[in-house]
Amino acid sequence: MKNPQTIRAWAAAFWLAIWQLGSVILNRDSLLPLLVSPVQVLVRVAQLSGTTDFWASICFSLLRIATGFFLAAGLGILLAMLSARFHQVKDILAPVVLAVKTIPVASFIILVLILFSSRSLAALISFLMVLPIIYTNVLAGIEAADRQLLEMADVFGMSAWSRLWYVYRPALLPYLLAGSRIACGMAWKSGVAAEVIGVPELSIGEKLYMAKIYLSTAELFAWTFVVIVVSR
Repeated sequence: MKNPQTIRAWAAAFWLAIWQLGSVILNRDSLLPLLVSPVQVLVRVAQLSGTTDFWASICFSLLRIATGFFLAAGLGILLAMLSARFHQVKDILAPVVLAVKTIPVASFIILVLILFSSRSLAALISFLMVLPIIYTNVLAGIEAADRQLLEMADVFGMSAWSRLWYVYRPALLPYLLAGSRIACGMAWKSGVAAEVIGVPELSIGEKLYMAKIYLSTAELFAWTFVVIVVSR
């Protein structure tokens, strides 16, 4: 049986080869590079990594996006626990969660730019995008707990902590991990997109915006590569 990691490595190599071939074909008769090669991207990343602006931008965006993520995760877990315990809380939160999930990110970005500074934009947008994901996944995990185990816990008079650890934790953990993976990706996508629109100084979004202004395809791909690496 083939190793899954080997298969993934070969798949990545295949698409990198397609990328390299595409860059050669598209740029053959063009004065302006339409698609840079993987090697050019790595070279540009190496060049950028030698500057202080590169690391300052990563730290700026990482701090704010991570802040939004963890605040939303904590609040989402708390609200999910309250919703599971009190159905009134679940009913009150349902329209808000639905609205946050359906309203376009661009609308939130513009609204936040009107009300707050662009420097806090990534944190607020990441918070709004992560909160409903964590909330709905944690609530689903709590509701998926085995009812027979809960009845047994009632019979044996288990404490709230024992119930949480031995009954709710096994049911909740897969939902929480899956939600966290999705939420982390959404936090970075929405956070960086917000920075591209708000253009706060010394952010990854600003670097992407400047790459677009100067038609620097290599720098655009380089910063995109950085976002992928940092968000893993």
